Amino acid sequence: MEERKEMELEQETELQPEQETPAEETAEEAGASPEETPSGEQPEETSGGEGEKKGFFGKKKEKKDKKDEQIAELTDKLKRQLAEFENFRNRTEKEKTQMYTVGARDVIEKILPVLDNFERGLKSIPEEEQGGPVASGMEMIYKQLVTVLTDLGVTPIEAVGQEFDPNLHNAVMHAEDEELGENIVAEEFQKGYKYKDAVLRHSMVKVAN
Repeated sequence: MEERKEMELEQETELQPEQETPAEETAEEAGASPEETPSGEQPEETSGGEGEKKGFFGKKKEKKDKKDEQIAELTDKLKRQLAEFENFRNRTEKEKTQMYTVGARDVIEKILPVLDNFERGLKSIPEEEQGGPVASGMEMIYKQLVTVLTDLGVTPIEAVGQEFDPNLHNAVMHAEDEELGENIVAEEFQKGYKYKDAVLRHSMVKVAN
């Protein structure tokens, strides 16, 4: 009995290596060893990650370039609008100044005949009445009117004794006078005025020689 048991044990031990052999063959048929499989998969995952990173950074760069273009475009538009507004403001100020000048000239031209009449009235007052209340009142009003016109930029044109200037004087008479030089204004019939640098009304004069 003991011999049979020993023989059975020996047979079991001989059969165990034969049963492990198919498992090893199955592993070899399946392909590489477990250690080789992860190492083979790592390059694919790494290459895929780098591609994704490159694509991600590439998109960021494109977005940044588009933003820069939009900023430059908006900045250019803003500069153009500011320049247009500055030109519009300067043009408007110029037009306002011209309109004011035209309006002031029109009003002053209508006041000048009143000033002329005051001067004629003062000259026509007899000497014995020049210190009277009427003459004094007329003179005060005349001086006030002259002051207002002066503040507005109106100045009289000098004529008598000056050389005749067609830009300032309007010659209506000619006379021979040995005491005066050639082309000299001998007498003024109507006083001329300038508004700032422009002639408002020419002086009406008589020119000698």
